[in-house]
Amino acid sequence: MNKWDKPLIKAFLKTTRPQFSLYIMMVTLFSCIYFFNRLPLALLFYTIELTGFLFIFYLLEQLYHYAKRYNQLKELQNPHLNIENSWPRNLDPADIFYHKKIRLLIEQLHESQQQFNEKNSEQLDYFTLWLHQIKTPIAAISLLIQSQSDQLLAKQLNQELLRLEDYTHMALNYLKLEESGSDMDFSEVELDRVIKQTIKKYAILFVYNRISLDYKETHKTILTDGKWLKLLLEQILSNSLNYSIEGKISIYLDPAQPDNLIIEDNGIGIRTQDLPRIFEKGYSGLNGRLYEKSTGLGLFLSQKIVKRLGHQLVIDSVMGKGTKVTIHLARKELDLFD
Repeated sequence: MNKWDKPLIKAFLKTTRPQFSLYIMMVTLFSCIYFFNRLPLALLFYTIELTGFLFIFYLLEQLYHYAKRYNQLKELQNPHLNIENSWPRNLDPADIFYHKKIRLLIEQLHESQQQFNEKNSEQLDYFTLWLHQIKTPIAAISLLIQSQSDQLLAKQLNQELLRLEDYTHMALNYLKLEESGSDMDFSEVELDRVIKQTIKKYAILFVYNRISLDYKETHKTILTDGKWLKLLLEQILSNSLNYSIEGKISIYLDPAQPDNLIIEDNGIGIRTQDLPRIFEKGYSGLNGRLYEKSTGLGLFLSQKIVKRLGHQLVIDSVMGKGTKVTIHLARKELDLFD
């Protein structure tokens, strides 16, 4: 970083406005005295040159000290900075007071950050434990459903059981994504394998909702995290299934742009005025209020996942005609280390 950057100079000039005003007033006063007393102008010019030189020297000295303090304050943004070793020892009383206040604020910030991290860790531990514990009653319910003689009722219960599993995993994945150090394992992944696993999971919803599937194999391998990509596809496919009754869902690569995976349905669609806000946390739009199937977290989590993976997510929809979700799978290598 340049020590004498423009923001520093502007800030210094702003703080020295009173000194500039005082110097101009003094020069004006001396000029009036010399003029009305008819003193030699050469003496006036000499006085102005001498005071100007001293004033410039004073400003340069002040600028040096100001720049030193300015850069020290900017270094406080570094979380690994040791303020005790970086701060100068020869401080005036005002600087000592500021130093104590800054040190106190930094200590409070570190303490608050530690408490926040501990709280998040406790929440994640609790939900992880809860997720493992709830698997037992879910498995028991699944066994009871299998012994159910009423096939129609069994299908309805399986559908609701699948949604229950989705909601429990959504809670855990939400907490994981909120963590800055969320685990990502990038490798070459067969896209078709991930898509087929997702389709198999929701096969019962395809059958129950009488939705046809048009899936064209991609024969594509991409650099991504297979686990999080599967979660992304699950969120998108789950939305399509929830809002498409006796319709059709198509999964294919864009012929014009082979790096774009498209999941398209002919469901109820999304209102134009809702589209700009669909990625907001908790926003469910008109569909969520009418059909009460939306938590307002699915697309929010999807957007967070694609950002972590380095992909992009674009949604186009027409109310009453359907929704088209495009996942841009291409990514820059450097995004892996962001």
